[in-house]
Amino acid sequence: MLKVGLTGSIGSGKSTLARVFSTLGVPVYIADIEAKKILNLPEVVAQVVSLAGEQVRQPDGLIDRKLLAGMVFSNPEMLQSLNGIIHPRVRSHFKAWVLTHSEHDYIIQEAAILFESGSYKNFDKIVVVVAPLEERIERVMLRDGLSREDVMARVDNQLPQEEKIKMADFVILNSDRDQALIQALEIHRQLKALALEFKTIKNNIK
Repeated sequence: MLKVGLTGSIGSGKSTLARVFSTLGVPVYIADIEAKKILNLPEVVAQVVSLAGEQVRQPDGLIDRKLLAGMVFSNPEMLQSLNGIIHPRVRSHFKAWVLTHSEHDYIIQEAAILFESGSYKNFDKIVVVVAPLEERIERVMLRDGLSREDVMARVDNQLPQEEKIKMADFVILNSDRDQALIQALEIHRQLKALALEFKTIKNNIK
Protein backbone atom coordinates (compact mmCIF):
# COMPACT_ATOMS: atom_id res chain seq x y z
CA MET A 1 0.00 0.00 0.00
CA LEU A 2 1.23 3.44 -0.91
CA LYS A 3 0.93 6.43 1.40
CA VAL A 4 0.14 9.61 -0.50
CA GLY A 5 0.22 13.13 0.87
CA LEU A 6 -2.20 15.69 -0.56
CA THR A 7 -1.46 19.33 0.16
CA GLY A 8 -1.66 22.83 -1.24
CA SER A 9 -1.59 26.43 -0.16
CA ILE A 10 -4.60 27.96 1.58
CA GLY A 11 -7.49 28.40 -0.86
CA SER A 12 -6.04 26.05 -3.46
CA GLY A 13 -9.00 23.69 -3.17
CA LYS A 14 -7.17 20.68 -1.73
CA SER A 15 -10.21 19.68 0.33
CA THR A 16 -12.33 19.59 -2.83
CA LEU A 17 -9.78 17.34 -4.51
CA ALA A 18 -9.63 15.16 -1.40
CA ARG A 19 -13.37 14.58 -1.79
CA VAL A 20 -12.79 13.58 -5.43
CA PHE A 21 -10.33 10.88 -4.38
CA SER A 22 -12.68 9.75 -1.61
CA THR A 23 -15.46 9.39 -4.19
CA LEU A 24 -13.11 7.15 -6.17
CA GLY A 25 -12.93 4.81 -3.18
CA VAL A 26 -9.61 5.98 -1.78
CA PRO A 27 -9.45 6.24 2.04
CA VAL A 28 -8.71 9.89 2.86
CA TYR A 29 -7.48 11.08 6.25
CA ILE A 30 -8.21 14.77 6.85
CA ALA A 31 -5.49 16.01 9.20
CA ASP A 32 -7.31 19.27 9.93
CA ILE A 33 -10.39 17.46 11.25
CA GLU A 34 -8.29 15.36 13.59
CA ALA A 35 -6.35 18.44 14.71
CA LYS A 36 -9.63 20.13 15.69
CA LYS A 37 -10.62 17.09 17.76
CA ILE A 38 -7.22 17.03 19.46
CA LEU A 39 -7.59 20.73 20.30
CA ASN A 40 -10.56 19.81 22.50
CA LEU A 41 -8.66 17.28 24.65
CA PRO A 42 -8.36 18.57 28.24
CA GLU A 43 -4.57 18.21 28.37
CA VAL A 44 -4.23 20.03 25.03
CA VAL A 45 -6.58 22.81 26.12
CA ALA A 46 -4.35 23.34 29.15
CA GLN A 47 -1.22 23.53 27.00
CA VAL A 48 -2.82 25.94 24.53
CA VAL A 49 -4.09 28.20 27.31
CA SER A 50 -0.58 28.20 28.77
CA LEU A 51 0.75 29.19 25.37
CA ALA A 52 -1.82 31.77 24.23
CA GLY A 53 -3.45 32.95 27.44
CA GLU A 54 -6.73 32.43 29.26
CA GLN A 55 -8.59 34.55 26.68
CA VAL A 56 -8.61 31.66 24.18
CA ARG A 57 -10.63 29.48 26.58
CA GLN A 58 -14.37 29.72 25.91
CA PRO A 59 -17.04 29.59 28.67
CA ASP A 60 -17.62 25.92 27.74
CA GLY A 61 -13.95 25.18 28.46
CA LEU A 62 -12.99 24.61 24.84
CA ILE A 63 -10.60 26.66 22.71
CA ASP A 64 -11.88 29.60 20.66
CA ARG A 65 -10.33 28.49 17.38
CA LYS A 66 -11.04 31.73 15.54
CA LEU A 67 -9.39 33.84 18.24
CA LEU A 68 -6.44 31.45 18.45
CA ALA A 69 -5.99 31.51 14.67
CA GLY A 70 -5.92 35.29 14.65
CA MET A 71 -3.19 35.22 17.27
CA VAL A 72 -0.92 32.52 15.84
CA PHE A 73 -1.03 33.65 12.22
CA SER A 74 0.42 36.99 13.26
CA ASN A 75 3.00 35.36 15.51
CA PRO A 76 5.22 32.75 13.78
CA GLU A 77 6.83 31.63 17.04
CA MET A 78 3.46 30.97 18.66
CA LEU A 79 2.31 29.15 15.52
CA GLN A 80 5.36 26.91 15.68
CA SER A 81 4.72 26.16 19.36
CA LEU A 82 1.06 25.35 18.64
CA ASN A 83 2.06 23.00 15.84
CA GLY A 84 4.45 21.33 18.26
CA ILE A 85 1.52 20.58 20.54
CA ILE A 86 -0.93 19.37 17.89
CA HIS A 87 0.99 17.68 15.10
CA PRO A 88 2.78 14.89 17.01
CA ARG A 89 -0.65 13.73 18.18
CA VAL A 90 -2.02 13.89 14.63
CA ARG A 91 0.93 11.80 13.38
CA SER A 92 0.31 9.12 16.01
CA HIS A 93 -3.40 8.96 15.19
CA PHE A 94 -2.64 8.74 11.46
CA LYS A 95 -0.27 5.80 11.96
CA ALA A 96 -3.01 3.86 13.72
CA TRP A 97 -5.53 4.84 11.03
CA VAL A 98 -3.25 3.56 8.25
CA LEU A 99 -3.19 0.09 9.80
CA THR A 100 -6.98 -0.15 9.49
CA HIS A 101 -6.84 0.51 5.73
CA SER A 102 -3.99 -1.77 4.67
CA GLU A 103 -6.14 -3.64 2.13
CA HIS A 104 -6.31 -0.63 -0.20
CA ASP A 105 -3.93 0.14 -3.06
CA TYR A 106 -3.17 3.53 -1.59
CA ILE A 107 -4.39 5.97 1.04
CA ILE A 108 -4.26 9.75 1.21
CA GLN A 109 -3.62 12.19 4.00
CA GLU A 110 -4.82 15.70 3.25
CA ALA A 111 -2.80 18.22 5.25
CA ALA A 112 -2.27 21.95 4.86
CA ILE A 113 1.30 22.05 6.17
CA LEU A 114 2.66 18.74 4.93
CA PHE A 115 5.94 20.33 3.87
CA GLU A 116 6.20 22.88 6.66
CA SER A 117 5.81 20.19 9.35
CA GLY A 118 8.27 17.83 7.70
CA SER A 119 5.56 15.15 7.45
CA TYR A 120 6.05 14.86 3.68
CA LYS A 121 9.07 12.62 4.38
CA ASN A 122 6.70 9.90 5.59
CA PHE A 123 4.86 9.57 2.27
CA ASP A 124 5.64 7.64 -0.89
CA LYS A 125 4.17 10.26 -3.21
CA ILE A 126 3.03 13.85 -2.85
CA VAL A 127 0.15 15.53 -4.72
CA VAL A 128 0.09 19.33 -4.64
CA VAL A 129 -3.04 21.30 -5.55
CA VAL A 130 -2.33 24.77 -6.92
CA ALA A 131 -4.30 27.81 -8.05
CA PRO A 132 -3.46 31.44 -8.89
CA LEU A 133 -2.92 33.63 -5.82
CA GLU A 134 -5.84 36.00 -6.47
CA GLU A 135 -8.22 33.08 -6.87
CA ARG A 136 -7.00 31.60 -3.60
CA ILE A 137 -7.42 34.90 -1.76
CA GLU A 138 -10.95 35.39 -3.07
CA ARG A 139 -11.94 31.81 -2.17
CA VAL A 140 -10.76 32.14 1.42
CA MET A 141 -12.29 35.61 1.91
CA LEU A 142 -15.63 34.25 0.69
CA ARG A 143 -15.38 30.95 2.59
CA ASP A 144 -14.12 32.21 5.95
CA GLY A 145 -15.30 35.82 5.97
CA LEU A 146 -11.74 37.08 6.39
CA SER A 147 -10.20 40.33 5.22
CA ARG A 148 -7.56 40.30 2.51
CA GLU A 149 -4.95 41.16 5.14
CA ASP A 150 -5.95 38.18 7.29
CA VAL A 151 -5.76 35.83 4.31
CA MET A 152 -2.33 37.14 3.33
CA ALA A 153 -1.11 36.59 6.90
CA ARG A 154 -2.01 32.92 6.50
CA VAL A 155 -0.44 32.75 3.03
CA ASP A 156 2.78 34.24 4.37
CA ASN A 157 3.00 31.57 7.08
CA GLN A 158 3.01 28.78 4.50
CA LEU A 159 5.72 27.60 2.16
CA PRO A 160 5.38 29.46 -1.19
CA GLN A 161 3.32 27.60 -3.76
CA GLU A 162 6.26 27.57 -6.17
CA GLU A 163 8.39 25.68 -3.63
CA LYS A 164 5.64 23.10 -3.09
CA ILE A 165 5.46 22.48 -6.83
CA LYS A 166 9.19 21.71 -6.90
CA MET A 167 8.74 19.08 -4.21
CA ALA A 168 5.64 17.46 -5.68
CA ASP A 169 5.35 14.17 -7.55
CA PHE A 170 2.01 15.25 -9.02
CA VAL A 171 0.49 18.71 -9.46
CA ILE A 172 -3.20 19.51 -9.96
CA LEU A 173 -4.05 22.95 -11.31
CA ASN A 174 -7.39 23.74 -9.67
CA SER A 175 -8.51 26.77 -11.63
CA ASP A 176 -11.07 25.02 -13.79
CA ARG A 177 -13.15 22.37 -11.98
CA ASP A 178 -13.54 20.01 -14.92
CA GLN A 179 -9.86 20.15 -15.81
CA ALA A 180 -8.91 19.54 -12.17
CA LEU A 181 -11.16 16.47 -12.15
CA ILE A 182 -9.51 15.12 -15.29
CA GLN A 183 -6.09 15.58 -13.70
CA ALA A 184 -7.22 13.83 -10.51
CA LEU A 185 -8.53 10.86 -12.48
CA GLU A 186 -5.23 10.49 -14.30
CA ILE A 187 -3.27 10.69 -11.05
CA HIS A 188 -5.59 8.08 -9.53
CA ARG A 189 -4.87 5.77 -12.47
CA GLN A 190 -1.12 6.25 -12.12
CA LEU A 191 -1.15 5.69 -8.36
CA LYS A 192 -3.15 2.46 -8.68
CA ALA A 193 -0.71 1.22 -11.33
CA LEU A 194 2.24 2.17 -9.15
CA ALA A 195 0.72 0.43 -6.15
CA LEU A 196 0.23 -2.76 -8.18
CA GLU A 197 3.82 -2.61 -9.39
CA PHE A 198 5.05 -2.08 -5.85
CA LYS A 199 2.99 -5.01 -4.57
CA THR A 200 4.26 -7.31 -7.35
CA ILE A 201 7.90 -6.47 -6.65
CA LYS A 202 7.39 -6.88 -2.92
CA ASN A 203 5.83 -10.31 -3.40
CA ASN A 204 8.63 -11.44 -5.72
CA ILE A 205 11.40 -10.64 -3.24
CA LYS A 206 9.89 -12.46 -0.29
